Amino acid sequence: MTHLAATATTITATLIATTPAQSTLPGWAVLAALALAPPLSYAIACAAAPFRACRHCHGVGKTLTPNGHLKRWCHRCDGTGLRLRWGRRLFNYLRRLHQAGTR
Repeated sequence: MTHLAATATTITATLIATTPAQSTLPGWAVLAALALAPPLSYAIACAAAPFRACRHCHGVGKTLTPNGHLKRWCHRCDGTGLRLRWGRRLFNYLRRLHQAGTR
């Protein structure tokens, strides 16, 4: 019984020692992936949710007096409370430019 246990551990140790080392990614590939991750995630966010809350009225669409009455509608978002993200604005511009150039 002792002999079988010793054989099993010897075979396992031999297999571990003889397996080739795992290949690693080159440093430039890791840096490229890290550099492309934020722009790609922002592009996905712009595609999924092209609008964001207006910074001026905080997404309410109007400016209120201290007692809660309507003072005026927000002039930046025209009272909607939403603004188009700059990434989506850039995408729309490039899409229109491409469509105009291929007609």
